[in-house]
Amino acid sequence: MSGPRALLVAFGLVGAVDLAALAVGSDAGHMVAKPLSMPLLAAWAAAHRAPRPLVAALLFGWGGDVLLLSGAEPAFLAGMASFAAGHVCYLLLFRTHGSRYAVPYARAAALAIGYVTVLGATVVLLWPDLPAGLRLPVAAYSLLLTAMAYRSALRLGLFAGAGGALFLLSDTLIATDLAGWPQPPAPGLWVMLTYLVAQALLACGTVAALNARRAPAVTYGEMRAV
Repeated sequence: MSGPRALLVAFGLVGAVDLAALAVGSDAGHMVAKPLSMPLLAAWAAAHRAPRPLVAALLFGWGGDVLLLSGAEPAFLAGMASFAAGHVCYLLLFRTHGSRYAVPYARAAALAIGYVTVLGATVVLLWPDLPAGLRLPVAAYSLLLTAMAYRSALRLGLFAGAGGALFLLSDTLIATDLAGWPQPPAPGLWVMLTYLVAQALLACGTVAALNARRAPAVTYGEMRAV
C-alpha cells in the first residue's frame, strides 16, 4: 500500500473508531480518536502536493476539534475561531485554484438563492434561543461557513460542493444544540459523521479536481517529448 493511500485508510479507521466511540457513549475513545483524524487527512493532502490553503484549512479544523473537546465557553469560541480561519483558507483555495466554470450559471444562481435562504432562516430561527454572548459570533461564523459551502460547489464542483454542504449541516446541528433544541439520539455521532465526510469530500474533491486539470498539460508535455 502506497504512503498516501495508507494515510487515507488510517483516516478512515480513526474516523470509524471515533464514530463507534460516540455510538456507545465512550468519551475516552472520542477524546483519543477525534484529534487524530484531521492531521492524517492533512498529511494525505500534503502527500498529493495539494495547495497550502487546503492543508492549512484541515489543520485549522484540527485546532477546532481539539478546542471543542472542552465544554468551556472560551474554548468553544476559540474553536469556532479556528474553524473560521479554516473557512478563510478554503475560500482562498477556491479563489486561487477553483474553476470559474465548475457550475453552470443557472445552477450557480439557484445555489446562491438556496444558501442565502438557509442562512437567513437558520439565523432568524436560532437567534432567540442562543445564549446572548454567542448570538453575534454564531451569526458571523454562519455567514462565513455558508460562503465557503457555496463557493466550494461554485468553484470545484460536485464532490467539494457536497463537502461544503455537509460541513454546513454539521455545524447547524451544533448550533441547534447550543440553542437547546431537541436533538436526535447520539447527537455527537451525527455531528462527527457529517463533519468527517465533509472534510474528506472537500480534500478529495479538491485533489481530484486539480489532478484532472493537470492531466491535459501532462499529456501535452508527453506528446512534445515524443
